[in-house]
Amino acid sequence: MRGLYTILFLIVSNVFMTFAWYGNLKLTEMKLIDNWPLILIVVCSWGVAFFEYLFMVPANRFGSAINGGPFSLVQLKVIQECVSLTVFMLISILIFKNETLRLNHLVGFGFLVLAVYFIFKK
Repeated sequence: MRGLYTILFLIVSNVFMTFAWYGNLKLTEMKLIDNWPLILIVVCSWGVAFFEYLFMVPANRFGSAINGGPFSLVQLKVIQECVSLTVFMLISILIFKNETLRLNHLVGFGFLVLAVYFIFKK
């Protein structure tokens, strides 16, 4: 169950992370914050990133073998990277609508799946 909570928390965390890092670009495109000073945009992004950390830190605590979880640190990092790239691609395609899913993306995701396989292989 800790592994499932870890992955769910990583997904939520990465949704917040994606909006903290890239949401300002969409808001600028929508002409909502195009005249804001950069420092205000940075502070607002930090505010969103706070919620990322509310999920990322517990995900790592639940999942880490150091705290009785099922994953080593390396496994946690590889899971996080796969979740991060998957969430980013979905948000980029569905919300930002500035990317299309192409063959090279699918090949790259295939390599990520292989990375997970090799990291978890005993």
